[in-house]
Amino acid sequence: MTQKRIRLGAHMSTSRGYEKVPMDSTKIGGNTFQIFPHSPSMWRARLPDEELALKFKSEMSKARITREDALVHSGYLINLASPKDDVREKSIDLLALEMKIVSALGLKCLTFHPGSHLGTGLDNGIERIVRGLEIVFSRNEDNDVLLLLENVAAKGGNIGSRFEELREIIDLCTYRDRLYVTYDTCHGFDSGYDLSSRENVQKLIDGFGGVLGLERLLMIHVNDSKYPLGAGKDRHARIGEGYIGKEGFKHFLSNDFVQGIPWLLETPGGDAEHAEDITIIKNILGLNGAIL
Repeated sequence: MTQKRIRLGAHMSTSRGYEKVPMDSTKIGGNTFQIFPHSPSMWRARLPDEELALKFKSEMSKARITREDALVHSGYLINLASPKDDVREKSIDLLALEMKIVSALGLKCLTFHPGSHLGTGLDNGIERIVRGLEIVFSRNEDNDVLLLLENVAAKGGNIGSRFEELREIIDLCTYRDRLYVTYDTCHGFDSGYDLSSRENVQKLIDGFGGVLGLERLLMIHVNDSKYPLGAGKDRHARIGEGYIGKEGFKHFLSNDFVQGIPWLLETPGGDAEHAEDITIIKNILGLNGAIL
């Protein structure tokens, strides 16, 4: 099996400024990163000023991180599937603005959770998501930012725990050429996608390819799970400390196709813990001490 260039990083704080993130990522052993475009628990966001954006792009270049390898994660309040008009309208406005922030920073990929229908039914929720996406994209026809649907844990009214649900959203959207997918290992494990053997990993990849097409997978969130397979709890654990475990990640991360996709950690802790998790992943892959 040919090992590809590994692109691995973690969710990074922007509290010291966007421009600090690229080099901070290299300091923890990574060569890419994920950030929020604003405080994730607030509806308020604003575009970065031109000077900050230019500095950020310069630091990206110094760190040798490409715009395609980095990921921006949408705010947590966004729910395009909400049956509540005010929430849905605010979600549309914020997601559209987030795309503009991503573009201003010179990045390419913005991932978001499809949403929850809040008991009103899957079909109704998907219809609202698609209508919302049509508006969001129509406000961003002047940039090339892509939206990545993230698979979610199968619980409550969550939409997107099954590949078929993500496929339906993409098929119904007229901007489907700008819709891709982020696969989260914890969310997938919570939804019954098993990583316990090489055969199960291949089954997962074949299933994704058969439903969505492998070209749709642009990013992977690498998170262990605090709960067993199919639990539907959505509780991330550090690498090797959950039910996926080091053996599961060895099977998953050793896969040739998976190695061609950027990996982003969303494990508990800050830079120190993420540095340790990056080292653990390197060790799992036999890359002890390697610089990515």
